[in-house]
Amino acid sequence: MSQPTVVLLHGVGLDHTLWEPLASLLADRFTVIAPDLPGHGTRRPVRGTVTLADLADGVADEIPAGAHLVGFSLGALVAQHLALHRPERVATLTSVSSVCRRTAAERASVLARLRTAESDFTASTAASLRRWYDGTDVDPGQVARTEATLLANDLASFLACYRVFATADTELGPGLGSIAVPALAVTGEDDPGSTPEMTRRLTAALPDCRAVVVPGARHMLPVERPRELAGHLTAFLGECSHV
Repeated sequence: MSQPTVVLLHGVGLDHTLWEPLASLLADRFTVIAPDLPGHGTRRPVRGTVTLADLADGVADEIPAGAHLVGFSLGALVAQHLALHRPERVATLTSVSSVCRRTAAERASVLARLRTAESDFTASTAASLRRWYDGTDVDPGQVARTEATLLANDLASFLACYRVFATADTELGPGLGSIAVPALAVTGEDDPGSTPEMTRRLTAALPDCRAVVVPGARHMLPVERPRELAGHLTAFLGECSHV
């Protein structure tokens, strides 16, 4: 009997290696697929204006029908788009550290981060690492690997994809109520960007969604708390599909 398939979609400026700690915990019971989004990792840089649909279309062919789709940060927005527009591909939807329907103040904050990245990418990277990892017990070597992944980005490609991350929740908002698959929304209690309040908004917007807030955790749940994330994910998928 074949194993259920879990597809993992990473965040902006990162790549499939983000998922290595989680993938190793899932491999005994799932077939795990972790593609790079367009413009990231092993993929060619993107050029010009990029849309959420472009990013979703760029990975859709790697998602078998009936997959359990898990997205992190930007990857969560891509996963939500796929659940809305390619529902035959998606059995369940898990959004990890996702934004949802940003307020005006939240929008201004993320656009300010985009402007910092445009003017000083090194400073932007350092600020991201502080926002994601300060106060955690993540191994410094892992933090350094995240830094190297970020700094390896083609700048124009990164900025195009970051602009999607900064704006696409507005595009997605009106359609969230049409996503019919069982859903899970998980975020860290201390995540300053993808806040617990956003997870509650997402849970309220989706017809069949439950929320989990991980105590004391920040943004990078797949790295900071992979065992807890794996536990919540496998419990959810077990309830949905009896795996």
